[in-house]
Amino acid sequence: MSKSFDEILEKLKSASRKKLAVSVAQDAPVLEAVKAAKEQGIADAILVGDKEKIEEIAAKLSMNLADYEIIDVKDITEAATTAVQLVHDGKADIYMKGALDSKTFLRSVLNKEVGLRTGKPLSHVCVFEIKGMNRLLFLSDVAFMPYPTLEDKKAIIEYTVNVARACGIDCPKVAPLAAVEVVNEKMPVTVEADALTKMNEAGEIKNCIVDGPLSMDLAIDPEAAKHKAGALDRKIVGDADILLFPDIHAGNLVYKTIVRMADCKNGNILTGTKAPVILTSRSDSVDVKLNSIALAAVVAEDMKNGQL
Repeated sequence: MSKSFDEILEKLKSASRKKLAVSVAQDAPVLEAVKAAKEQGIADAILVGDKEKIEEIAAKLSMNLADYEIIDVKDITEAATTAVQLVHDGKADIYMKGALDSKTFLRSVLNKEVGLRTGKPLSHVCVFEIKGMNRLLFLSDVAFMPYPTLEDKKAIIEYTVNVARACGIDCPKVAPLAAVEVVNEKMPVTVEADALTKMNEAGEIKNCIVDGPLSMDLAIDPEAAKHKAGALDRKIVGDADILLFPDIHAGNLVYKTIVRMADCKNGNILTGTKAPVILTSRSDSVDVKLNSIALAAVVAEDMKNGQL
């Protein structure tokens, strides 16, 4: 079981080297992360974008472009379409966002002819390594699906469980979060959390343990459970692996709080697609982009082996 991004990187040493298709690759942090991924044996890359700008940035990074295939496409929309088609056609394993806006990038993902759509909803999974925690923490959805329905939440759990299992967590514990840990008909979030728990018990949601509704403290802090009546009898006693948020507001607030206030590392991928998609922010660090490549690579390996 991987407890850190270093362990995920170590896990990848025994996997086949993956190939990234980077759309609009003329972006310094993205190219630096791609360079690091190659040097660490995680992935090679096909760089799609403005060749002159890519060469200019690469020179500053001492990046030997002889090691990369470059497809010179100046137009941003055309570059995104070209890059995603490489993954669609099986010429690359992972699709990565470069120097383009998220709307254009996602439009290429959902392209009916050459995109990576599956007919299922898309969701965003963030993985945190937080100092002081003895495990990786998986958060969803914090950036993509605004107000997930009950069926959406079921899909989010399944996607996130697949990512956790790719990281070596065979039966992750999933906490559908709410303000309270009892079912209250006046609080629909608690009703849906209870429904998800019952789906899991009935075998409709597999390969995990779902226990909700749960408050945040009881989901992540074993000490808190000791002081709450009945909490020690729950299936999750402060040891959740996956936090399922009721909506994007709750998820995004927690995500940004952890990023700004905790000593942590994180990586993010988009799920619900035919192949792993790396959708990071322009403001994300090189480390976040590299961690996201590592996450995408372990998921791609499980897809290749038919385990997802």
